[in-house]
Amino acid sequence: MSSVGSPPAFRRPAPALRRTAVGALVASLAGGLLAVAPATTASAAPALLSQGKTATASSTEGPFAAGGAVDGDLTGTRWASDWTDAQWFQVDLGRSATLSSAVLTWEAAYGRSYQIQASDNGTDWRTVTTVTGGDGGTDDVALSGTGRYVRMNGLARGTAWGYSLWEFQVYGTSSGGGTPLPGGGDLGPNVHVVDPSTPDIQARLDEVFRQQESAQFGNGRHAFLFKPGTYNGLNAQLGFYTQIAGLGVRPDDTTINGDVTVDAGWFNGNATQNFWRGAEGLALNPVNGTDRWAVAQASSFRRMHVKGGLNLAPNGYGWASGGYIADSKIDGQIGNYSQQQWYTRDNSIGGWSNSVWNQVFSGTEGAPAQSFPEPRYTTLDTTPVSREKPYLIWEDNQYKVFSPAKRTNARGTTWANGAPQGERIPLSRFYVVRPGTTAATMNQALDQGLHLLLTPGVYHVDRTVEVNRPGTIVLGLGLATLVPDNGVTAMRVADVDGVRLAGFLLDAGPVNSPTLLEVGPQNASADHSADPTTVQDVYVRVGGAGAGKATLGIAVNNDDTIVDHTWVWRADHGEGVGWETNRADYGVRVNGDDVLATGLFVEHFNKYDVEWYGERGRTIFFQNEKAYDAPNQAAVQNGATKGYAAYRVDDSVTTHEGWGLGSYCYYNVDPTIRQDHGFKAPVKPGVRFHGLLTVSLGGNGQFNHVINDTGAPTEGTATVPSTVVSFP
Repeated sequence: MSSVGSPPAFRRPAPALRRTAVGALVASLAGGLLAVAPATTASAAPALLSQGKTATASSTEGPFAAGGAVDGDLTGTRWASDWTDAQWFQVDLGRSATLSSAVLTWEAAYGRSYQIQASDNGTDWRTVTTVTGGDGGTDDVALSGTGRYVRMNGLARGTAWGYSLWEFQVYGTSSGGGTPLPGGGDLGPNVHVVDPSTPDIQARLDEVFRQQESAQFGNGRHAFLFKPGTYNGLNAQLGFYTQIAGLGVRPDDTTINGDVTVDAGWFNGNATQNFWRGAEGLALNPVNGTDRWAVAQASSFRRMHVKGGLNLAPNGYGWASGGYIADSKIDGQIGNYSQQQWYTRDNSIGGWSNSVWNQVFSGTEGAPAQSFPEPRYTTLDTTPVSREKPYLIWEDNQYKVFSPAKRTNARGTTWANGAPQGERIPLSRFYVVRPGTTAATMNQALDQGLHLLLTPGVYHVDRTVEVNRPGTIVLGLGLATLVPDNGVTAMRVADVDGVRLAGFLLDAGPVNSPTLLEVGPQNASADHSADPTTVQDVYVRVGGAGAGKATLGIAVNNDDTIVDHTWVWRADHGEGVGWETNRADYGVRVNGDDVLATGLFVEHFNKYDVEWYGERGRTIFFQNEKAYDAPNQAAVQNGATKGYAAYRVDDSVTTHEGWGLGSYCYYNVDPTIRQDHGFKAPVKPGVRFHGLLTVSLGGNGQFNHVINDTGAPTEGTATVPSTVVSFP
């Protein structure tokens, strides 16, 4: 291929494909052959093993993601890398296989020298073959040995561009493992898919709302999915465990001329218990110009376009305790009214009405200016790192999951200027988990290389769901719920890149679990900054639906993890509630470095609600109530300290920062309890907080200080916050 001048951006014409005489190019490395067991004669002919499997890469140029090289399209989609020699592309075959060949169909940017490597775990690689003198076109490379992961490890490019593959095809025979599980299929009985021609949509919405309006701890789970189009005259009232979502890539692909409503009539106008529901991916034209979204915790509002105003208070403007909005555009004003606290991330809004205790904004166009403590607005111009939640779409007459790209210093929505950046993954690469599916089957699907789509339901798991593969997506619909039996940890993530956990609830069982969610092993050390794990709309509950116990809610051990909107809750009401009945000492413990939390709600744990041991941690918005049901001062005595801090940064930490953090107390069993402080942190130059507050609710318990020995005590019954603008 001739040399090139200044490379154009992204798309380049492909040369005519040609077969390379690989025998003249391939030199087998002796060390690699020793590391790979010789292939035995297979009884079955080699099969294409890589198509539709999970692919990852060292980098991606523009929209040309790794999945484009394993989708079977030889001319339309591809993977492309950054323009350096040291790049790689790999595919997870889902299980170990005996390898026979790899066929690399190059676009114009080809590899002159590269290795084909294999691995059993995606971490420890052995070189099977080295190719030199490549000239593009199609390389058919003979392989031997076994492996689950196969990688093209680039050594030298053939052009000034990077590496670009139309397809990377691995052939061989699978090594046992039983009958493979199928990907894709029906979405189960609790997913209600509609299009503009579907009859009686309002009646279906109303029927589910009647079931779910007050079913706070029931087993019903529902998702309404609207295919792209326009829907007229609807009012979708959302009760507990109900999700409504548009199936377009952009919110404006799916328009409802009507409302999506959350109100609090079931609770006499009090919205402080409107938990566990969500709306995403819709454009709304509210009938009266303003939509009502009067929610509490664990209720996300994502990728919404409200062509009018948004009222966050219930009818009658009773109490409310939310809330979270992300990647949305509200053309009119957002009326905060009675909402005690709220976090608004990466949005575009027409205005904001007022503050109560703790209103926090990051990356939001139209947000009020920084003014804490009066009004109590904490405003950041951008969000340091964000990556939106994966979501289901309907495109080309099939379901896909859209996995949005990571952004740094984000501001505004991902979709304001057209289609958002990200990867489309066909549903055939997901195992669709339906009611009755066991943890063993989920693990088999994960081992096979499939992602998981959890359809609405309650799933008892008798063993840990193990997420070990880089890039795995576990996406829940309709607040799908996992209940660990026999004291197991419900879900565990390995120390790997790019895992996406989103949209489900972990509900502790009656036998104590040491942890409900582990993001990485305790000794995790890998750098995941290029492709972090994200935990989004993943909620934890201990008690309420019945007696549940867990020592720790969430452990974040992997470096660079993004926790984006979670509510980790030890129940203060419902069934199975009491100081020892639903014992849970710790809510969230962060051991990983460079972890970012955006929208962290953690409440009512017997000891520390949040403990932070990792370096360079950051939290934007934190909401907390201390446990209501402490029987007396002795029950919360922490050595010489009165009470356990809501948010504690360990003394070993040298760098940490937080914005907009609030802790409240309501010791209704013993109102005389005093808490020395809401926050505890080492006094070091690199440890900084902005916009801290503590509140005594009606004088039921008091705080002596806000953070350490700084900040005035709360006093009396007036429920007035004590604030610290900056610390130290």
